[in-house]
Amino acid sequence: MTQQATTTADPGVVVGDDGLARPAWAAVDPLLRDYYDSEWGMPVTDEHGVYERVSLEGFQAGLSWATILRKRPAFRQAFDDFDPDSVGAYTETDIERLMADAGIVRNRQKIEAAVTNARATVRLREDMGLADLVWSFQPETTPRPRTFAEIPTKSAESTALSKELRRRGFAFVGPTTMYALMEAIGIIDTHLLDSHRRGSSGIWAP
Repeated sequence: MTQQATTTADPGVVVGDDGLARPAWAAVDPLLRDYYDSEWGMPVTDEHGVYERVSLEGFQAGLSWATILRKRPAFRQAFDDFDPDSVGAYTETDIERLMADAGIVRNRQKIEAAVTNARATVRLREDMGLADLVWSFQPETTPRPRTFAEIPTKSAESTALSKELRRRGFAFVGPTTMYALMEAIGIIDTHLLDSHRRGSSGIWAP
């Protein structure tokens, strides 16, 4: 059922028929609304989870997140549930298989980046590991936006994380993509101050 929505004085927040305030992007589409309410911004601290998010954020570059979210089940099936060991062992035959899979985003550079990043993830086990590395770039403060326009698209920390991951052999990990990753896995909290999800990660105070 399509959710009815009414805007408040804050143009970035929409109050749904359930009485909960959300940003406009998560207010109507049921898939995006459920993702926002239950997953986006919640802490992801394990290697598998972080690798999957790095991969999907890379595929999202230049596309809408809704497109990637709708295709996520197909991505998981095509990429062996984003298991780094499995994906890291992919050969050119697997690349061609993925390029023929209409259920995912068939971009050769992005597909190859997912394989490259899986191998880099495995190598990082000899050091601090992917999850610990990514979380080591958590800033001392988080944005406190009241409107969507006040949310940054990158930061000094996402730029530094991008640089470090590239140094470690990762691809498709630009500063803007890494900022989106940091938002998605709870490293920063960019929920609007009037959103019912503000502070839900338990890491940052509302």
